[in-house]
Amino acid sequence: MTPLATEIMGRLASVYEAARDPGRAAAMAAYMRDQFPFLGLPSPAQRALARQVLAGLPRPAEEDLRAVAEACWALPEREYQYFACDWLRRHARACSAGFVATARLLVVTKPWWDTVDALAAHLVGPLASAHPALLSTMDAWVEDEDMWLVRTAILHQLRYRERTDAARLFRYCTRQAGHRDFFVRKAIGWALREYAKTDPAAVRTYLAEHELAPLSRREASKNL
Repeated sequence: MTPLATEIMGRLASVYEAARDPGRAAAMAAYMRDQFPFLGLPSPAQRALARQVLAGLPRPAEEDLRAVAEACWALPEREYQYFACDWLRRHARACSAGFVATARLLVVTKPWWDTVDALAAHLVGPLASAHPALLSTMDAWVEDEDMWLVRTAILHQLRYRERTDAARLFRYCTRQAGHRDFFVRKAIGWALREYAKTDPAAVRTYLAEHELAPLSRREASKNL
């Protein structure tokens, strides 16, 4: 733990615990299929409390980001992981290419769509954009046996828009078109749907020439 990380985690535990709402926590856990316990903090409250936690603190260095993320992932309640995702999103530019190892750890630890999607679009995506050498890592992840790494690779360009490497996106979708898991098939459709906002003709052509699962095709076609 760095000094800044120690300060943040101390504040975070105090502020979040004081706002715990057991009644709301049960409903939030049920919504997430009881995958994780919750403190019971709705999103607006989480954002307000996070601002309180971070007030007056300096910008983090990469080692601060890593220490806080790992410490948040070690805590049971899901709101701590949400805090880490939001903080990493804000400071992704401070991370070197080596931070992808931490991103991988976060993706495969306590994985569910809520954190994985945030990490894919707002941490892994910016890392791969800033450090092109990481594209080989994305190529490896899309082949991985862990479905959450596959989903992350497919979604990492989600916010690229005109900067999207369409050939890579289509290649990833084709490679995993027959994947058995709902979350991967959904990711294929989502990634194509987002890119259709930028280049609908390219997505139409891809859909016409490739076989996809019905879910993927349905999702991909929503913006066409």
